[in-house]
Amino acid sequence: MVSIKDVAQAAGVSASTVSHVINETRHVAPLTRQKVEEAIQTLGFQPSMMARALKVKRTNIIGMLVSSSSNPFFADVVRGVEEGCYQHNFSLILCNSGHQSDRQLANLNTLLQRRIDALMVMTTKTDPALYKQLSKLGDLPKAILDSAPHPNACTLQDDSVLGGKLATEHLINRGLTKIGCLMGPGDHPRSIERYKGFKTAMEAAGLSVETKWQAAGLLTASSGYEGMKKILEADSQPEAIFAFNDLMAMGAYRAIQEHGLRIPEDISVIGYDDVEYASYMAPTLTTIKQPSFELGLSAAEALINHLEEKTKMPPVIKLVPELILRSSVINQE
Repeated sequence: MVSIKDVAQAAGVSASTVSHVINETRHVAPLTRQKVEEAIQTLGFQPSMMARALKVKRTNIIGMLVSSSSNPFFADVVRGVEEGCYQHNFSLILCNSGHQSDRQLANLNTLLQRRIDALMVMTTKTDPALYKQLSKLGDLPKAILDSAPHPNACTLQDDSVLGGKLATEHLINRGLTKIGCLMGPGDHPRSIERYKGFKTAMEAAGLSVETKWQAAGLLTASSGYEGMKKILEADSQPEAIFAFNDLMAMGAYRAIQEHGLRIPEDISVIGYDDVEYASYMAPTLTTIKQPSFELGLSAAEALINHLEEKTKMPPVIKLVPELILRSSVINQE
């Protein structure tokens, strides 16, 4: 194995000079730097990342906690984070808790032991134990994605109040007045905001909000299926359903079709997120596009710029949602 001493001998410099070139800990004359870099390339020297981390007190590693990497929305966010890390020569360690609080805390400890430079967190619900631990992390740069603002962290989210309003107004503009919704957990910040947007649009149009056409779940396809079945058991049926994410919309599709009803002729459905498979559902799903890839990319860039350029991270970064028109909403104008 090629050592730092071998590089120093080949370049005709001291081992400390090679170390300064690798770790950028001191100015090295351009000609000397060129000799060292040529020796490194010729010999195929691979610096120890751990040794470098100990010298410069940086690992160029970002840790990320997610509650479910199988969620297509989460997967697209992670793809954005990975792209941001790759562009800036950072590595990403991803830990999936599977919605288990104890495992989430264990994953956090694992990441801290790996001496991460920054932390990202993205969960489907607020976990008091996790957020208590985050508050104890002091100056470690943190980005919280798709959640409520947290002290000493940069929160990145879409404007879910606007997104909920856009979805509901689209249904109303298509002549639909009996509108229900499939919501997320009661303590989920984005679900709370989407419901606020839904209710605002309904009240502005003078329409009643019927609790019998509402059901809450875990933002999964199975919870959308069970919630839609419950709604269809009411003494009357809605003309349209606003699902708070595309997974719930997928579950709603199955329940509606099993009930012998057609989409959108009998019940219109609109989702949220615009995950990739939304355009392959039958009928294709009208939805609110949450810029998931951009959310992850922006989070990575905010953390890395803070680490490398000492830029101040804003408390909140909000991205704008967009209505995506497809075939699951009827036109009764």
